[in-house]
Amino acid sequence: MKITLLIVGKTEDAYLKEGIDKYLKRLKYYAKVEVVEIAELKNTKALTEQQQKAKEAELILKKITAIDYVILLDEKGIELSSAQFAAYIDKKAVGSVANLVFIVGGPYGFDQTVYLRANDKLSLSRMTFSHQMVRLFFVEQLYRAFTIIKGEPYHHP
Repeated sequence: MKITLLIVGKTEDAYLKEGIDKYLKRLKYYAKVEVVEIAELKNTKALTEQQQKAKEAELILKKITAIDYVILLDEKGIELSSAQFAAYIDKKAVGSVANLVFIVGGPYGFDQTVYLRANDKLSLSRMTFSHQMVRLFFVEQLYRAFTIIKGEPYHHP
């Protein structure tokens, strides 16, 4: 199974990049994980929030295929514990999902067209985090999930 983290915009802060890279290196022992960045929109001052989301949606939808299993990281998604998330990942792997695509949207979230394409929505917390920080939190949770699946000692319930 391949896992793609599709993100709108570049990760800006060095400390976040460093943390993300740390977990991506660890993840390569468990799964093929790819991070795909979509360039942030330019000249957005003239655009409404909805217009920005619509333009981002076009770019997002171009990056996914009909066979991808798409999961939005979204505040409206279901919340899972780390163990439940591990079971979720394991179930997808056993269920022969070829490519899981997790998407982190831009600062305003997702356009309705992206919601319609999504197979699932997951929330990392009831709290709101910057779309920059979500990237680090997510790759750490993905790493944690694989260590739980493999019965390794990283996770302490």
